[in-house]
Amino acid sequence: MGIIVIAGGATGIGEAALKAFCAAGDDVLLADINVEKGKTLAKATGAAFVEADLSDPKAPEAIIAACRARFGGLDTLFVNAAVLASAPLAEWTREMWEKSLSVNLSAPFFMVQAAEEALRRSDNPSVILTASTGALRGHAQMPAYHATKSGLLGLARSLTDELSPDGIRVNTLLPGFIDTPFNSPFWAAQDDPAAAEQALAAAIPMRRQGTPDDVSGVVTFLASPAARYITGTQILVDGGYSAV
Repeated sequence: MGIIVIAGGATGIGEAALKAFCAAGDDVLLADINVEKGKTLAKATGAAFVEADLSDPKAPEAIIAACRARFGGLDTLFVNAAVLASAPLAEWTREMWEKSLSVNLSAPFFMVQAAEEALRRSDNPSVILTASTGALRGHAQMPAYHATKSGLLGLARSLTDELSPDGIRVNTLLPGFIDTPFNSPFWAAQDDPAAAEQALAAAIPMRRQGTPDDVSGVVTFLASPAARYITGTQILVDGGYSAV
């Protein structure tokens, strides 16, 4: 049984992972900005919940402190929160750009920094960062998302080199198109969202978008002792989309 922090887990992939960890008997602390959904999910699963806005510089330290106070330590840090904004280039504002940078790239760094001491005390320490296949390709009107997700891969490489000699594993997930409301800004930017979704499914070798449960099993595996020699990896969970 492990102690897990999920930063950004009230919906989608994070929610599926939280349910999987709780079903396995792990102690889980969920940190999310969505208070209503977070509290409901925590009540249903037995997880702990703290309200947190990862664009707040104080959030990482507060989240890790809450976990250590509640459970006495930390084994896995799963940073899954993200912002997906879409707009024509001329309509992007500095505020939009900075918000994406803060949540998608700065927060993962400072979450790992805040968790380092606790992870060093674990006998199965793991860091899992959610990037995206958007780190490998680009779509119009989403420059901040693609830039920050690409940056996350570089961050993970550096953290791997620094932390893995001490046994702390660092891995990144690259989900493809997962059927959750998170992707709504992408579909809204398409001329014909329904046709675009059909075309996408046809382009994926498995002929469908993924589900959160398609990803959660990879998360629980990376957190487990079975993944004890896996670090510095970028794991694609995209139905083969990036292979063709």
